[in-house]
Amino acid sequence: MNDFWADLGPSLWPAFWITIKLTVLSAIGSMILGTILTAMRVAPVRILRGLATFYINTVRNTPLTLIILFCSFGLYQNLGLTLAGRDSGTFLSDNNFRLAVLGFILYTSAFVAESLRSGINTVHFGQAEAARSIGLEFPQIFGNIIFPQALRAAIVPLGNTLIALTKNTTIASVIGVAEASLLMKETVENHANMLFIIFGIFAIGFMILTLPMGLTLDRLSTRLAVRK
Repeated sequence: MNDFWADLGPSLWPAFWITIKLTVLSAIGSMILGTILTAMRVAPVRILRGLATFYINTVRNTPLTLIILFCSFGLYQNLGLTLAGRDSGTFLSDNNFRLAVLGFILYTSAFVAESLRSGINTVHFGQAEAARSIGLEFPQIFGNIIFPQALRAAIVPLGNTLIALTKNTTIASVIGVAEASLLMKETVENHANMLFIIFGIFAIGFMILTLPMGLTLDRLSTRLAVRK
């Protein structure tokens, strides 16, 4: 037991810290790209709607593991895309981490866009028509009238997407990112007799990350709900 804690203890927080960083950075990037996709999806320009629809439908039906592997093998190894300085002593780990974030952004943004579109469906069409009648352009209508209301209505589905993203960060281990699930796999290999204890520790760790998210976002949704 002492050897078990000596191996796991010092690595536990750093591994979960990587998971937290993956979640936060990917969530920010996904929100930005997802908002852009949502705007394209409802834009009056037909080609923009078509491109956004194609992207969202394609990505949502593509396994996340495939997207992460594409970022690593396709973008980095075949096309030479690097997201870290090659002269850095931690180049490989930094590059893999950033490629994983890129993959999560590309994947999760499609679900963010769908969540926001569900929020847009709650906004009365007449508001956009009224704004158009007084001469507002689409960017003004979307940014000042439609999007703020859609965001408030979409807090719950966005929260579910964030929780799913937190759990999806375990996929980063396939390209060697040293997050929590990779540590769990290594610990199981070295201490197979402690299997259930290891699973319990990491399950509790993820619950500590995700449960407060769900509770906070539920309260926020109730507080900011659009009054009809």
